[in-house]
Amino acid sequence: MKKIEAIIKPFKLDDVREALSELGVNGMTVTEVKGFGRQKGHTELYRGAEYMVDFLPKAKVEVVVRDDMLEACLEAITEIARTGKIGDGKIFVTTIEQVIRIRTGEENEEAL
Repeated sequence: MKKIEAIIKPFKLDDVREALSELGVNGMTVTEVKGFGRQKGHTELYRGAEYMVDFLPKAKVEVVVRDDMLEACLEAITEIARTGKIGDGKIFVTTIEQVIRIRTGEENEEAL
């Protein structure tokens, strides 16, 4: 099993969720986060004063999938979240050793 953590632009979230659902992903965790990478934030004008916005709003999508679903999920996220502009985000993949569904005690792939 693999855990996919994708940091994406917030306006792409619904499209990514829909694409993952079509692939058979049953659940996901979404968190509103702030951060910056190479784009290093930007300046904004508010009431005539210019100020630096260091951390930009992003959405963090976390899903755990079977190994055989990994490539399809990565491809879907990459295609849908890509705008071609700086700040599109990143995807991190880690190995999951064990999953337990608390309610039923089901383990690993049955718990997904």
